[in-house]
Amino acid sequence: MHIAEGILPGSTLVAGALLAAAGTVIGLRKMDDERTIHVAVLSSALFVASLIHVPVGPAPVHLVLNGLAGLLLGWAIFPAYLTALVLQSVFFGYGGITSLGVNTIVMATPGLLCYMLFGRALSGATPRGAFAIGALSGAIAILCGCALLCGALLTSGQSFSVAAAVVFAGHIPVAVIEAVVTGSVLSFLLRVRPETFQRTHATAFAADRLPESA
Repeated sequence: MHIAEGILPGSTLVAGALLAAAGTVIGLRKMDDERTIHVAVLSSALFVASLIHVPVGPAPVHLVLNGLAGLLLGWAIFPAYLTALVLQSVFFGYGGITSLGVNTIVMATPGLLCYMLFGRALSGATPRGAFAIGALSGAIAILCGCALLCGALLTSGQSFSVAAAVVFAGHIPVAVIEAVVTGSVLSFLLRVRPETFQRTHATAFAADRLPESA
């Protein structure tokens, strides 16, 4: 889901940068010491997971894990992805600095959506329920991210319509894999340390209820 430099028009790049900056600021304001550790760990995982690429048009296919990251981090998914994408761009040339904002929005926003839809249900779920929630979130996050990516590509003109369709089709198998991976990880976490996971999620929702001036 990395969109390379030189593809998107300036207006799309600016809009993506502003939205990503806003999400990152909110995410940083909602982070405490415990969540900072979680963000660092998940950002490292996102960095590694995205290194294995299969070229499909202008946006390579790879594991994204945005459903998992969203459920575990909430708003903090924005600084987590921004950090991972900056490092990938600097060290490996994936994406680019100018498209960093758009790429962050494409990957982080679907994860935040899953957090808002399923986060509360996950905090009290059984391992089997966690697998179902994770599987649904993993698939939804990938498909929503693909929709955002295709929308961004289409702002460059109808010449990218075929490429957008190819990218979306190429991510359908990824959505299936992400569903299994996300469900399995969440189920494992609840089996191994259920009290820690539930306490972390309760703290996250409490932070999300704080007034912005807090």
